[in-house]
Amino acid sequence: MFTRLYASLLHLFYPHNCDVCGTDLSGKEEVLCFQCQHKLPVTNFQQYDDNPVEKIYRGRTAVQHAMAGYYYTQSSHLRQLIHLFKYQGRKDVALYLGRQMGFMLNKSKWLHEISCIVPVPLNSAKEKQRGYNQSALLAHGIATVVQKPVITNALYRHKHTSTQTHKNRADRWQNVAAVFAPANIQSVSGQHVLLIDDVITTGATTEACSNILLTANATVSIGCLAFAYN
Repeated sequence: MFTRLYASLLHLFYPHNCDVCGTDLSGKEEVLCFQCQHKLPVTNFQQYDDNPVEKIYRGRTAVQHAMAGYYYTQSSHLRQLIHLFKYQGRKDVALYLGRQMGFMLNKSKWLHEISCIVPVPLNSAKEKQRGYNQSALLAHGIATVVQKPVITNALYRHKHTSTQTHKNRADRWQNVAAVFAPANIQSVSGQHVLLIDDVITTGATTEACSNILLTANATVSIGCLAFAYN
């Protein structure tokens, strides 16, 4: 706890410090020092079929490929980083982690199939309050590495939902089933979409978005920053 507080205070006054351990960053490091970056719990799911994230969607929706970059646990430094970009305005952290996802996707055997990137939308009131959509920032970070266009207006989220954290699978699905709607859906017609979200647990949110994208004759794959396994 003290280490995280110390790192946060250091970054406030000395923004070239690691957001986890607080050490000075070299000219080649950003957000995290290389040591802390290598300690993040990488999954490598993008490198093999039938991985735990792909299994989430089996029999539920027609997802071609699915991956998550990191494992999410309550004690992981990744949780601290997600908190920074979701609740403390640290857009740079989301863009940085998006770029790390991009490097991971470059190692997949299916990236060449993707034609565009679509972030899970945030309710407009929530986005105005936060100042940005964190999934869109992740998508733009990915795009700088993989060189795919980002389409942010294909889907619309017409209301904010209560937190999914303490809900079971059925409750999570009911919580999001009627939340999303098509917007500029013709922009993804016939394309292979990489749908981006921050954290996946049961997949209810990305499943709901995927089903809408499929109505536009799109093919869907899913990429999430973190996998919160039970």
